[in-house]
Formats: sequence, C-alpha cells, structure tokens
Amino acid sequence: MAETTPPPPSEPVFSRPVALDSMPQNGTYTFSETPTEAETAAIKAFLDLRGLRKMRFSGVLEPTGTRGWRLSAELGASVTQECVATLEPVRTRIDVPVSVRFLPHDQIPERTDETVLEDDIEPLQKDIDLGAVALEALTLALPAYPRSEGAILEPVTQAPPGQEPIQESALKPFAGLADLKKKLDEQPE
Repeated sequence: MAETTPPPPSEPVFSRPVALDSMPQNGTYTFSETPTEAETAAIKAFLDLRGLRKMRFSGVLEPTGTRGWRLSAELGASVTQECVATLEPVRTRIDVPVSVRFLPHDQIPERTDETVLEDDIEPLQKDIDLGAVALEALTLALPAYPRSEGAILEPVTQAPPGQEPIQESALKPFAGLADLKKKLDEQPE
C-alpha cells in the first residue's frame, strides 16, 4: 500500500506565516511555535488522530546564498492513533529534525532521476509558513501502520465450502524459478 498524505484543507489548519520582506537579510529568525487548542483539534481531525499533545516546532530561519533561506528546526509531538490490527489506541512520541531550503524559482536545481538533494528545497514565496512546514513534517513522521504492543495481523484463510484454502506457498509464483534455472544450467548442450 502506498504512503499517502491527506489532501490540503480548504482553510489553514496550523498557520504561522513569516513575512520575508520584513526580515533582515543578514540575521537569523529564531522561532518556537505551538498550536492553540482550536488548531490542535483541527490538526487531529485533519490527520485522523485520536490524540495530539505537546506539539512544538522550534528552530531558526536564516538567509543563505543570494535571496534564499534555510529553515533548521525540531518537531516534537505525542500522537495517539488507532492500531491497524486491534483499533486500540497507540501512543507514539515523535521527535524529528526538519531542514528545508527556500530558494527563488530560478535557483532551484532541475530534478532528474539521478538528482540527490541533501534536504528539501521549496520555491520561495513572499512568506514562509512555519505552521505548514510543521504540519507537513508531522504528517510524514506519523507511523503509517501503528500497532499496539503484541498485536499480530493474522493471515486470512477462507475458502468456499468443501475446498482447501490457498496456501501461502502457492501465492509465490516465482519461488521455483531458481531451481528451474539450476536444472536448465546443468543439462548438457
């Protein structure tokens, strides 16, 4: 199953814009942001969480190169999700570093299949929304398949009445190819 992120909300869930035209071009901007109760409720609903506590996003925003900005921060939060097997609450502590470079459009390197970037690069706008960056980082850091301790996903074995269920080994059609190749290689030409 592919990892997906929720669609963007119609209204900002957690927004902390920093206007870049009011920032000194040679200084750093230190921040520490936490959502209000209403924003916490909106984040929980948006990410389908049972609980969200102690969310904080703190770091620095500093100029880099010509007209660019680098955000270096830490995101911390305690989240509660449903176990994928039992639907019981699963609590997870998230503490992740966040690094994003904001560059003017003409300075963003062209991406190819071989491009490896050391951190995220985003197009520079007139402001940087720290709340949106924090929400994206939280979304990416959430466990995709949270499980409560000891929860086991049992394989489903069902068959029509009077028939044997399909065995797992039968679901691996390429399992015997190595043996077949070995037999073919051993045959004299």
